[in-house]
Amino acid sequence: MKTLLASAVLTLAATASHAGPSVKTLAQFDLGYAKCEARFAHMKGRADDAYLALWKIKADDKQRAELAKQRSTSRYREERNKAQKAMAKPSPALDDKLNKQCSATWSELQRADRPVNMASGKPAASAPSAAKPAASSSKK
Repeated sequence: MKTLLASAVLTLAATASHAGPSVKTLAQFDLGYAKCEARFAHMKGRADDAYLALWKIKADDKQRAELAKQRSTSRYREERNKAQKAMAKPSPALDDKLNKQCSATWSELQRADRPVNMASGKPAASAPSAAKPAASSSKK
């Protein structure tokens, strides 16, 4: 049970290169990201952008609408309920992993927000560096 949180949150980025987004990963991500939002105010309201950034998908209205459509399905609710049951037993080790994943997710979102030089594929030189807020482990 404890490993579901770790696998849901920690391996999302790793699986991105092997498979595309799914209702199951979206449900797991949403639960993990909600915990990040509760801990880190700067992450509030960016769940869709963060999820899409992890999958290297450009965040736009069409993609956000697709996520909303997936969240309205019974399969999503089923997967979310399974993940909630598995995540019901908190542990200090998972809290530490969640803090690290929140930080990594925020970093990936910041990368996605930067303009890219089309010639080199690298962040544009004029792009302001997005300072990552200090990750505090304040718990509620």
